[in-house]
Amino acid sequence: MSLDVHLEDENGNDLYWRNITHNLTTMASTAGLYECLWRPEEIDITTAHQLIEPISKGIAFLAMYRHLCEQDNSPNGWGTWQGLYDFCCDYLKACTEHPFATIRVSR
Repeated sequence: MSLDVHLEDENGNDLYWRNITHNLTTMASTAGLYECLWRPEEIDITTAHQLIEPISKGIAFLAMYRHLCEQDNSPNGWGTWQGLYDFCCDYLKACTEHPFATIRVSR
């Protein structure tokens, strides 16, 4: 099972897409990223520019507390600190490149 995140233009065309495993939900929660990544609609985040601040804060947490977060690495290897960190950095870049894009997630 995984999470798909999309940034779409006003016509519903994908500007960005990325996928990440659900095995990272605990780590994402620890870093304050779960809601904005997995459930943005529940915290009234609908456009990419609204993700810039929470993802930036989450990346800073992941970097500062890597040793703590790595305790939540999935034992089967599908879901690691590096994977979440890279995902967030890439998603943040896409959000800054497409700040008015609409967010769509599929869980």
